[in-house]
Amino acid sequence: MNEFHFPNEHQSGTEKEEKSEGRENIVENIQKLGQINVPQMANESNVHCLTIVGQIEGHVQLPPQNKTTKYEHIIPQIVAIEQNPKIEGLLVILNTVGGDVEAGLAISEMLASLTKPTVSIVLGGGHSIGVPIAVSCNYSFIAETATMTIHPVRLTGLVIGVPQTFEYLDKMQERVINFVTKHSNITEDKFKELMFSKGNLTRDIGTNIVGMDAVKYGLINEVGGVGKAMKKLSELIERSKQKGNGMLQ
Repeated sequence: MNEFHFPNEHQSGTEKEEKSEGRENIVENIQKLGQINVPQMANESNVHCLTIVGQIEGHVQLPPQNKTTKYEHIIPQIVAIEQNPKIEGLLVILNTVGGDVEAGLAISEMLASLTKPTVSIVLGGGHSIGVPIAVSCNYSFIAETATMTIHPVRLTGLVIGVPQTFEYLDKMQERVINFVTKHSNITEDKFKELMFSKGNLTRDIGTNIVGMDAVKYGLINEVGGVGKAMKKLSELIERSKQKGNGMLQ
């Protein structure tokens, strides 16, 4: 007489745990990324990808429905990247509307001070304080359809109407201008011209530049996507290794 057994009856405890863990991973992927199968990076990848998306959150917490990049999350990551010997290069991907000026400048300064090769790529948009972050890396790319908005520094909320308020804004603006011109090929005069231009934005002063224009003005190094950015980062990593070997000899 033939006997039939359900497979689950003879599964070991380990197999059940593995299946349970697999189901949990699938549920987690669906919740986080909206899909079951997620491409995995190589186990020994020497490149770390840092994404800066939505609005850059600073000292004031934004509403929960806003998609934000919190500077208290990004800063420890940058420190860890500098300390981790397995990470040889950093790819920064931007799609941001801007946000807190001081938080954006803090992230920019940290990226600029890294000893490891860094490449940035603007996808979609790298607006406002996203501009200094984009130019802070060793080499920068922008997608052909991506845009960057350059405008004066603005304050929201209660503003005290005294001359010191204007001076404070002016000094903060100079910090942004100095950083951008120092870390890119755009001249100070050209950057200020774009910043204070009238008629380009319907309800504001400033300029919206697209893809190739950002390269033409010297703000971004090259038009390209992820493939070009990864290739350039690999070149910079190899050059850094050769330089290191030369110094040791």
